Amino acid sequence: MSKYDVVIIGGGLGGLECGYTLAKNGLSVCILEKNPVLGGCLQTFKRRGVTFDTGFHYIGGLSEGQPLHRIFNYFNLLDLPWHKLDEEAFDDITINGETFHFANGHEQFAETLAEKFPNCANELKKYTAFLKNVGDNIFSSFEPRDHKEFFAESLFARSAYDFLNETISDSKLRDVLSGASLKMELNAEKLPLYTFAQINNSFIESAWRIKGGGHQISDSLAKSIEAFGGTIRTKANVTRLIEKDGLISAVEINGDEVIETKHVISNIHPANTMELVTESQALRKIYRNRINRLPNTYGMFTANISLKEDCVPYKNKNLYIYQKSGLWDISKYTTGQKAQCVLVSYQVPEDGKQFTRNIDLLTPMFWEEVEQWTESTVGRRGEAYEEFKKQKAEECIEIASKHIPELRGAIEHVYTSTPLSYRDYTGTKEGSAYGVQKDYSQLMTTLLSPKTPIQNLFLTGQSLNLHGILGVSMTSFFTCAEIIGMDKVALFLKE
Repeated sequence: MSKYDVVIIGGGLGGLECGYTLAKNGLSVCILEKNPVLGGCLQTFKRRGVTFDTGFHYIGGLSEGQPLHRIFNYFNLLDLPWHKLDEEAFDDITINGETFHFANGHEQFAETLAEKFPNCANELKKYTAFLKNVGDNIFSSFEPRDHKEFFAESLFARSAYDFLNETISDSKLRDVLSGASLKMELNAEKLPLYTFAQINNSFIESAWRIKGGGHQISDSLAKSIEAFGGTIRTKANVTRLIEKDGLISAVEINGDEVIETKHVISNIHPANTMELVTESQALRKIYRNRINRLPNTYGMFTANISLKEDCVPYKNKNLYIYQKSGLWDISKYTTGQKAQCVLVSYQVPEDGKQFTRNIDLLTPMFWEEVEQWTESTVGRRGEAYEEFKKQKAEECIEIASKHIPELRGAIEHVYTSTPLSYRDYTGTKEGSAYGVQKDYSQLMTTLLSPKTPIQNLFLTGQSLNLHGILGVSMTSFFTCAEIIGMDKVALFLKE
């Protein structure tokens, strides 16, 4: 029987980063991924010679001296084909037909928007200064202090919506500043200020795509892990965590094989993790119920569109298009609602041409919209589901076509995915785009620690502190610190 220091469930970004850190520190590590391909939302797929991303579109804060540069330097990811977006307008925010540009650099960001909102110039300076301060202090969380103490006194306990209303007097400008926030769920009653500030700040610092697809990140991490002596297995579905004397002693794979371990890190949704512990002395019913009752953020509908050659010019930016104002209402589900907004993400042309071969259109999608097909499996959901997806894709194309006139006539093929797709491929509960929904007023129940009641079972991934590439990377360090100590983790980042 194989035995490891650490078994990691899930080969998405968080699992791979934990595996990298622990293997680099000399621990024997085994990463178990249920799918044939690693990467989770970093996976890409190819159709008719065109490569599509599934969940990775762009990242922020990757320039030298910025947080993700430091983190990716540690993970040996800086040599990948990163492509910097337009510094003068990395995001275009269009609301009710009026477009606003997001520029890189805090001063330039504020000045660019002040051209449209001259009466709010000082408020914009105050806003960007606050975001910059949050970003500048991101690594202070590695200083020796109690995990709960740090977050209890942090900006997680403040409302993002209230901050925006207190800082910005113009309601239209508040909408504009929220315009790139399809990267999170804008929930006025719940969204923590830290989530809003840290994520938006990182993109104001700098914004980047990767040429050739997000799978290069997971491929690079996997190669490094194996070079450190780690083991990575695909088609290895964890079916049970076996407890002995209050600790997880072994992991069952595919219902028959068992491997022993000293520690387990779960990179899958916390509720799915609890389901794997069928019998436990340490895991009380009250904890299981708490995890199972945690609400999840909404999911995403994606239309991956392949285009005819030399038809749609590549734009070195993202387009966020909203049909109407009131962006903080998007998180409220109404039955039968049509797509209200679209994020347009361009794929960097690999041949260096000025035209792109594919774009992605994304819009929020609620679990209630696909719940009737919840018992179905990939490829077997029926005609009604296919028609539903076709209609949703048409709604997204209609919105995007108003700003990309060439789009409709250039479409070759449309491939679609819903929260059901993400549930079945990545294992995330309800196909949630950002994991567990954090609530600034209910931190004790919604902001999860890497620790669980089982002393050698730990959590990582987007359902903990902060989602996104930056957030998941930071959380991976917190998780590893529970095993090797924060001192070693902090030391690694200083290398």
